[in-house]
Amino acid sequence: MMLLQTECLLFRLSTGESVLLSPDMVSVQISGDAAPIIPPEMLSECVSAVFHYFKHELGRDSVSVAEFSRTLERVLRRFGPGGMRPGTLGCVAPAFEADLRRLAQESGKGFELLFFPRLRDELNKQLHQPVQVIRFHGLRGCVKQLAGARRWGNRCQTLRDQIVAYLRACVCTDNAGKDCTLIVE
Repeated sequence: MMLLQTECLLFRLSTGESVLLSPDMVSVQISGDAAPIIPPEMLSECVSAVFHYFKHELGRDSVSVAEFSRTLERVLRRFGPGGMRPGTLGCVAPAFEADLRRLAQESGKGFELLFFPRLRDELNKQLHQPVQVIRFHGLRGCVKQLAGARRWGNRCQTLRDQIVAYLRACVCTDNAGKDCTLIVE
C-alpha cells in the first residue's frame, strides 16, 4: 500500500495508468456556451471543492478522471442561466511522456556517451512546454540496453541510479522556476 500526500489524489487515466495530483495541478477546460459564464476563480474553487469531496468526504485515495469530470460537471451545471449541457466539460492533467528505451536506441552505439546529452535535450524541450507532469518510462529496458546486459546486475543498478539522479539534477537546474512533477519508471 502506498501512502499519499495529504492533499493529493491518484487520478486513474483511461489508459490504465495513474497520476498523483493536487487540486492546483488539475486543469479544466470548458467548451461551448458555458465557457464565458464561469469566471476562472470560481472554476478553481469548484475543482478544489470536488477534490475535497472525494478526498475527505468520501475518504478516497483515487478517482478516475471520468468520475471526477462527471462530478465537477454536476457542480458546475448549477451555475449560469439554464445550466450546462452534458459533455461540455473536459478534465485534463497536462503531461508529457517519453520512452527511455527509444532514447537509448536513438543513441546507437555511442551508449552512455550519447544517451545522457540526448536525455537532457528531451527533458529541456518539455520543460519549455506548458506541462505539469513529465513522465519517463522504460527505465529497466533502457538500462539493460545501455549496459549490454541480459540480466539485471550491479552494473545495471548503478546505471539506473545515475539516470534517475541525472534527471532530478536536470529538473532542478533547468526548470526555470516552473513547478512540475517528474516521474521515472
